[in-house]
Amino acid sequence: MADQVSATGAATGTGVTTSAFAEPGMRSAVDELVTHIQRIYLADDFPWVVGYSGGKDSTATLQVVWMALESLDSDQRHKPVYVVTNDTLVENPVVVHWVDRSHELMRQSAAEHDLPIKAHRLTPVVEETFWVNLIGRGYPAPNRRFRWCTERMKIHPTSRFIREVVDHAGQVIIVLGARKAESAARSARIAKFDAKAVRENLSPHNDLPGALVYKPIVDWTNDDVWMFLMQYPNPWGYDNKDLLTMYRSATADEECPLVIDTTTPSCGNSRFGCWTCTVVEKDKSMSAMIHNDAEREWMLPLLEIRNELAEAGRETRDFRRLNGRVSLFNGDTVPGPYKQDVRAHWLRRVLEVQTRVREHGPEEVRSID
Repeated sequence: MADQVSATGAATGTGVTTSAFAEPGMRSAVDELVTHIQRIYLADDFPWVVGYSGGKDSTATLQVVWMALESLDSDQRHKPVYVVTNDTLVENPVVVHWVDRSHELMRQSAAEHDLPIKAHRLTPVVEETFWVNLIGRGYPAPNRRFRWCTERMKIHPTSRFIREVVDHAGQVIIVLGARKAESAARSARIAKFDAKAVRENLSPHNDLPGALVYKPIVDWTNDDVWMFLMQYPNPWGYDNKDLLTMYRSATADEECPLVIDTTTPSCGNSRFGCWTCTVVEKDKSMSAMIHNDAEREWMLPLLEIRNELAEAGRETRDFRRLNGRVSLFNGDTVPGPYKQDVRAHWLRRVLEVQTRVREHGPEEVRSID
């Protein structure tokens, strides 16, 4: 059964219904978690990398980490905490603005309170960006069988950053907002990795040597997340009620997590993510944003080109593969890259959409790189 959005905006139906706040109460549970985070932070000299997408789970995770650091004496804040966000350069522009503004406020607040928190925006190298591959190389729009985008645009930028930190510090602790309540499959993956724990609540990363993974809110339900966000003010100065409003406008009950390996799903069926995403059947979040807010009609051209990409058929693609060879499957040719004239068409459409968005979009979106 698909997840539903509750009165608080939280998702239910994943099979995990026991609140982490049930027995001790929310205040006691949060205080206990903050103390636990402090203990892990003080246990060694390894820097932290906190995944932040701007969504509810990563916001709650960063918020409890922030609270833990604020409660320490200044001389105890002995190692950096890097807040990293994946920007594929084709993210939902409303979310891009939200994250950019968040990073700006984080830097200001961290400086004011002498916190070792540094915000970073990670992007793919030019040759691994979406349009270079789709228009330049002719790669077909991503689908479930050929999801070429996730590794190039999400995993590689994050892995490069983490490896640089490991090279400098010897080891790193990656802090993620993964939760068992997200889905049965996610719960099973978490249990599998937790079984390999080498220290208190720290598990070795599957693909990144020298990296340990810590999941502070792993046992929280979706309602726990929203309850926490509504009851505890955002420490870097953003209003969590605005975050709830953004979720409601998009009917989005999932976010795109920080993707650091191929076992992490890049997005859910209803998600904030790349506006070009054709892996899902429909972009429900962007459609809902446009439908629910007349001031966001400027996003309609983005949705139109995304739908055109999703509907492109075999006739748009060459019968030869990228290497010039012809491949057969069950007696039929396997389609290759987009034809030259089709790629020229996509380039024209992208430039047209770019012009329309810059003409009709709000100032904060027109200024996005």
